[in-house]
Amino acid sequence: MTAVKPEMATRYGRVVVLFGGVSAEREVSLKSGAAVLAALEGAGLDVQGYDMAHGLAGLEALRADRVFIAMHGRGGEDGTLQGALELLGIPYTGSGVLASALGMDKLRTKKLWDVEGLPTPRSCRLAADTDWQNVLETLGTPVVVKPVHEGSTLGIHIVEEAGALKAAWQDACRFDGVVMAEQFIKGPEYTVSVLDGEVLPAIRIEADSGFYDYDAKYLTDTTRYLLPCGLEAAREAELATLSLKAFNVLGCEGWGRVDVMEDADGAFWLLEVNTSPGMTDHSLVPQAAAHVGLDFTALVLRILDTTLTERHDVAASACPQSEH
Repeated sequence: MTAVKPEMATRYGRVVVLFGGVSAEREVSLKSGAAVLAALEGAGLDVQGYDMAHGLAGLEALRADRVFIAMHGRGGEDGTLQGALELLGIPYTGSGVLASALGMDKLRTKKLWDVEGLPTPRSCRLAADTDWQNVLETLGTPVVVKPVHEGSTLGIHIVEEAGALKAAWQDACRFDGVVMAEQFIKGPEYTVSVLDGEVLPAIRIEADSGFYDYDAKYLTDTTRYLLPCGLEAAREAELATLSLKAFNVLGCEGWGRVDVMEDADGAFWLLEVNTSPGMTDHSLVPQAAAHVGLDFTALVLRILDTTLTERHDVAASACPQSEH
């Protein structure tokens, strides 16, 4: 283990990397946390890891000056952990309570984008009494079935007929009590990372199966990540502007990732925002950062630097004091 550097201890204090938890994305989070922890240790910080499966009391006992959230899914990425850290007064990486909760809820994310006039595929909530054929007629075929509050493409299905749609809904319910169907957009998939207000180069994703599912994300070595993404400069700038607006509309902060599809006519369609993206050896934000000269350790430090500024200072100073 690298010795703690006094200048790093002075700058950051005691840092705790939060990972694990009990969500369906626990295994991915453990890998993200291990990578972040190793990078911070190598940089000479006073840092240790903590598995949130052991509960909040154990975190309190560590007396952290700030935390790096490497949690994915419910309980870590949905505003729950962020709210607890707010109450404890511990600065943390990533978006605040509301933006984290919205980003984890795909249906509400899309409703906000709709209100702001941002392009996102049509969708609807599914339930036991859903008219399955009507969903296909309304959204077109095929449709994508998704758990609303889940990530890493867990529980996702692409279906073309009513019987399969009901079966897909039943399977998705294993991951979440709220399930949606979404219009399928056929075309290239892109992901755009945002780091402290800066948009990183877009990555085009090509999976052998044609669908960027859990295996393509984390297990196979055949998924292709194209960087540069292949878009003309003006088109990539358009994609960057759209992605940053989508990120900001939800009130996201610090860092995150926006997933986008391009249809046959060249139109971009927003899918979702990830407010605590993966940091594994297959992950996308580190790839985009490396393309602009930020190695993994530099990226992790840039993200941690966002905790050095209190997120409420500006808002508090801008609000007029009430008169009594």
